[in-house]
Amino acid sequence: MSEPAKDPVCGMTVEPGRAKGGSFEHAGTTYWFCNPRCRERFSANPEAFLHPAARPPPAPSPHASGYTCPMDPEVHQAGPGICPVCGMALEPVMPTEVAAPDPELVDMSRRFWIGAALTAPLLLLSMGEMLPGGGPRAWLGPHVSSWLQAALATPVVLWAGWPFFQRGAVSFLRLRLNMFSLIALGVGVSYGYSLVALLAPNLLPATARGPHGEVALYFEPAAVITALILLGQVLELRARGKTQGALRALLGLSPKMARRVTDAGETDVPLGDVLPGDRLRVRPGEKVPVDGVVLEGQSALDESMITGEPLPVAKGPGDPVTGATLNGHGSFLMRAERVGQQTLLAQIVRLVAEAQRSRAPIQRVADRAAAWFVPTVIACAAIAFGVWISVGPEPRLAHAIVASVSVLIIACPCALGIATPMSILVGTGRGATAGVLVRSAEALERLARVDTLILDKTGTLTEGKPRLASVAALSGSDDELLGLAAALERASEHPAADAIVRGADTRKLPVPAASSFQALPGQGIEGVVLGRKVLLGSEALLRERTVDTAPLAPALAARRLAGDTVVLAAVDGRAAGLLAVSDPLRPAAAAALASLRASGLRLVMVTGDSRAAAERVARQVGIDEVFAEVLPARKAEIVTDLRRQGRAVAMAGDGINDAPALAAAEVGIAMGSGTDVAMQSAGIVLVKGDLGALVRARTLSRATLRNIHQNLFFAFLYNAIGIPLAGGVLYPAFGLLLSPMIASAAMSFSSLSVVSNALRLRRAGLA
Repeated sequence: MSEPAKDPVCGMTVEPGRAKGGSFEHAGTTYWFCNPRCRERFSANPEAFLHPAARPPPAPSPHASGYTCPMDPEVHQAGPGICPVCGMALEPVMPTEVAAPDPELVDMSRRFWIGAALTAPLLLLSMGEMLPGGGPRAWLGPHVSSWLQAALATPVVLWAGWPFFQRGAVSFLRLRLNMFSLIALGVGVSYGYSLVALLAPNLLPATARGPHGEVALYFEPAAVITALILLGQVLELRARGKTQGALRALLGLSPKMARRVTDAGETDVPLGDVLPGDRLRVRPGEKVPVDGVVLEGQSALDESMITGEPLPVAKGPGDPVTGATLNGHGSFLMRAERVGQQTLLAQIVRLVAEAQRSRAPIQRVADRAAAWFVPTVIACAAIAFGVWISVGPEPRLAHAIVASVSVLIIACPCALGIATPMSILVGTGRGATAGVLVRSAEALERLARVDTLILDKTGTLTEGKPRLASVAALSGSDDELLGLAAALERASEHPAADAIVRGADTRKLPVPAASSFQALPGQGIEGVVLGRKVLLGSEALLRERTVDTAPLAPALAARRLAGDTVVLAAVDGRAAGLLAVSDPLRPAAAAALASLRASGLRLVMVTGDSRAAAERVARQVGIDEVFAEVLPARKAEIVTDLRRQGRAVAMAGDGINDAPALAAAEVGIAMGSGTDVAMQSAGIVLVKGDLGALVRARTLSRATLRNIHQNLFFAFLYNAIGIPLAGGVLYPAFGLLLSPMIASAAMSFSSLSVVSNALRLRRAGLA
């Protein structure tokens, strides 16, 4: 073949006999290739390129299906279920773009509301003696009141709390004790003992009776514990569901269709049908479908999702383009290079998903304690039973039963179960009033331990909204030059154009009308204003139009050194001056970072912006460590590297490009003025984007963690004192054996202490 041919994979024109990729014969026809990679892909499946309709569907990613446990990522199965290790509900590895109702959340919510509705009158019955006249118990009589308590508690415990008994049973069968082991044991003993006391009170000894001969019932603790744990499950499931929103937002960025160009013409095809080597047309205003390289045409792309910077980037032949970035006014032809799971967007989704699954929920603290606490309590109850049955006074069996039941009841997990959730509940409410939105409980706890804070620049340290910084005219007034520039920029959608127009409006300058407007994609704009030909754009554009830019060199160098975006202006073919656009610092940035630095935090800036711009901002806020011109994956790598060094890392950012790093950090902090993806990837959101709120968030985190430790101390202290008393340690010296009724009162008092201590967080000072 002597005539030029087209590579069937990428569409490039090649010269037969001299093609770098060689040739391949198929069905009697010889095909030539621009490189060996194209030849290898074609030879593997020629029909996929010659007949696109015959292409096989993309193979599903092994990481994009199934269910896993958020606490134990090694657990993986095809469908939903319960984690055999911790008892939590499994969640999808990768969510769908459209959120579907969580069956576990729906079920737990229904159980909670029905259980709460039955527990409220039960509390009124059991605690009614504190009311004037004795309350409902006095009106109904002890016998009717007892049976009514049983009727109300039974559906709460046996139906609403049934999942806890199931998970508790599994934990005992697998010898993997967790929080559900504790819940099932405490609720089961309270309810079971009460049922025996109601149906067969004669089986219980006199030491189980009150001063008037009545037998104490514990239906109320069993129901209240069940309702509280159900509430905790509902809140936890809702929070876990919100973390999936970040991935859904990322998945929704990609366009659903791509315009493929072949010899037969241009057709719209589903994104999943695009293969490496396909030629694709990207029209004005469309999103780039996949990662690739520009073949023909020019445009400017909004790559803020990748770099975090608001200014579009010029693209021409040979320049790489990234899937899901937004095309400007130009049209171009591109070659697909990375598709499906290989695109940068897919990698960002994977990074966020992996980082989210690697986090351990704060409830694991209670589970680790329960792993030792449950067998210890059971052992103590067994020891108490054994001692009383062996050497106790008659009736030995009755005393042994009372002692062991008292141990189990006084060690009921109510205080331990609510120690952490109550602090988190009050702490998050306090944060909301201080401009700190806590989206994950573990983030609030972990922020107190952070020793390194990584900050993005644009939208975090700066406002993320470019403003006109300065105007320098070579001749005439600055206002005159600004008016001419604003007249042209009114017709442009470039962020720098918006800053220039707003600058003219701020100075209340008259902005004349422009004619013959023409956008030069990736370079600038030109037109006629008041009869004068005005050209705005880059230094390269002015030189291309034979405009001498030497008079602008000193001012241009100074503004670039300051990190500004510079727009050069020419009027009637001569250099007229320049306009500088900058992104100002947030007002409270320097003071907030000074406070955080004084508290011992190591501060690091990581940004996709230029080094000059990054270092300028770093000097203003007092940051010494700067990583500039980095992509999203590199940001996440920096976070991971610091964590490998033993640092506890928090990341503060506002853009899609920050999502992997926010998720990879121990604590992700998003600015409330940022993107939805950033906020959904973070555990803490600063509602107004105020860095002063970051100082308040850290103070709140330390106060909450301290409160949690106090609550856990109270919970274990009561058990450390109460279990020996319930076991009968005072009987040899004083003849006192703690009754289950007193054990229940002690248990209730421990819960009251925990709740009261947690409520102190409402008055926490966050200045």
